[in-house]
Amino acid sequence: MKNIPQKVIHQYLRHRKKFPHVWCPGCGNGIILGDLLRAIYNLGIEKDSIAMVSGIGCSSRMPVYVDFNTLHTTHGRAIAFATGIKLSKPEMNVIVITGDGDAAAIGGNHLIHAARRNIDLTIIIINNNIYGMTGGQCSPTTPLGRYASTAPYGSLEPNFDLCELARSAGASFVARTTAYHTTEAREIFEKAILKKGCSIVDVISQCPISYGKLNNFGSAVEMLKWQRDNTIPVEAASKLPPEKIKGKIIRGIIYDTDKPEFTEEYDKLITHLTGELSISKNKSVNKKVTGKAN
Repeated sequence: MKNIPQKVIHQYLRHRKKFPHVWCPGCGNGIILGDLLRAIYNLGIEKDSIAMVSGIGCSSRMPVYVDFNTLHTTHGRAIAFATGIKLSKPEMNVIVITGDGDAAAIGGNHLIHAARRNIDLTIIIINNNIYGMTGGQCSPTTPLGRYASTAPYGSLEPNFDLCELARSAGASFVARTTAYHTTEAREIFEKAILKKGCSIVDVISQCPISYGKLNNFGSAVEMLKWQRDNTIPVEAASKLPPEKIKGKIIRGIIYDTDKPEFTEEYDKLITHLTGELSISKNKSVNKKVTGKAN
C-alpha cells in the first residue's frame, strides 16, 4: 500500500462546493466513501477516467460529493445508466454506488441482468438493512423478525443474501465487507475495480437513526462493534464446523472467476458484423463493375 497523504481524500472531494454533507451522525457512508477514495488513490486511477453513478437513497448521495464524472439518477436505475456509459465508453472505470433498497428492490431487475451479462461494472451496495432516507421501511435485506416502520411487529419476509444472489446471477467477482473493517474494505474495492467483469460488493453499514433505533442496537459505535463480532472472514469460516458459524455473516471474497465480459463480446460482434457488411458491399460493387457475381 502507498504511503497515503493525510489529506488525500480532498483531491477527490468537492469539499468547497457540496459540503457539509446530508448524512446523519454515525452513518457508515462517510467511512465507506473514504475507503473507496483511498482504493482509487492506491490504484492511481485518473479522475477523468472514472464515472460514478447512483440512484436514490442515503448512500446514493455519494457521487454528489466526489470530483469524478458523476450521475445521480432515478431510483433503482443506476445500473441501467451505468450500463449505457460502459457500452459507449468501455475504457471508463464505471462505479455504481447503491443501497440495499435501490439495488435489490426497484433496481433488482437491473442488478441480476448486469451480473448475468457480466458487464464490467463495479457495483458497491451499501447495505444498512432498511430504507433510511424515506422513513425506515423494510428493504429486501431487512432480516426476518427485525423492525421497520412498515413492519412494527417484525418483518415476515425472508431477506436476500446479496452475495448469493449476485453469484447465482453470474457476476464474476462477489465480495462482502463492513464499515468496521476499513482496511479490508479498501483492499476489496481495489480488487473489484481491477476485475474485468461484473463486480458486486455487499458492504454492511450502520444506520443508527432508523434501523438501529427501531431495533435497539444502540449507538453507531455499538453497531460497529456488532459488525466486528458477528462477521467471520471466509477463510476462517471454511475451517470451522457449522455450529461455529451459525448466525454469523461471512465476509471477504466470496467468489472470483474469469469469464467473457459483455462489452468485449459486444465489440467483437460489431467488428464481425462490420467486416461482413464490408465484404457484402465489395461483392455488390464488383458485380456492378464486371456484370458478374463473385
